[in-house]
Amino acid sequence: MKAIYEFHQGTQPLLISVPHDGRSIPDDIAATMTPAGLAIPDTDWHVAALYDFAGEAGASLLVANYSRYVVDLNRPRSDESLYQDQVTTGLCAAQTFAGDDIYTTGGVSREEQQRRVAGYWQPYHDRIEKVLADFHTRFGYALLWDAHSIASVVPRLFDGELPALNIGTNAGGSCAPDIAAAVAKVAADSPYSSVVDGRFRGGYITRHYGTPGRGTHALQLEIAQRSYMDEISGAYDAPLAGNLRETLRAMLGAYIEAAAK
Repeated sequence: MKAIYEFHQGTQPLLISVPHDGRSIPDDIAATMTPAGLAIPDTDWHVAALYDFAGEAGASLLVANYSRYVVDLNRPRSDESLYQDQVTTGLCAAQTFAGDDIYTTGGVSREEQQRRVAGYWQPYHDRIEKVLADFHTRFGYALLWDAHSIASVVPRLFDGELPALNIGTNAGGSCAPDIAAAVAKVAADSPYSSVVDGRFRGGYITRHYGTPGRGTHALQLEIAQRSYMDEISGAYDAPLAGNLRETLRAMLGAYIEAAAK
């Protein structure tokens, strides 16, 4: 069995989590999926590659190996909706963002869902908790950056074209305002369009672990995929990505610097 995740230890009190760039699907699950599901179109393509400079920035990096269609690591194990009155996908999604069926059977049973939570979801979250606890022991505080991307246009989920950089703070609940503002300023001063707490305010990882009153700050960054790849072919665009990586470096640097004050 493939490892649940890859982890690289850094030197700063910052963990970058990449929960949705995984591509692996166990054979027994794949056997129940439709062609649309097996194509895993809602993968956060190439996000791990975008952030592979994490070690140089001193950050730790946690990257999931299994597809979000196996289990969505950014949803609560209770499967409650995070965005009320909006179309969302659940813990074990039955449909793609475009509305196509993922499974030939129509969906995943509650029993199967809990099996996947135990086997894939829990180990990833156990690692997040351990890393953040270690940061508190070593530094007295912890920073979490949940790294995502999505197609620039997904009519079923949002209207129009998404800004390039979508920062989520759960309406200020997951990160101290001054720290979030430092990151947002870098984004606003960059060549990319940006928004704070727009359509994407942060998923379960940001909301659950971000407890600024206890010294743990969490931000989600959802990147529109046109910023670094060809959305039609799915190919990584190295020149585009190189420019974006400079902005990401600056945003992460501001995050670390503001938290250290």
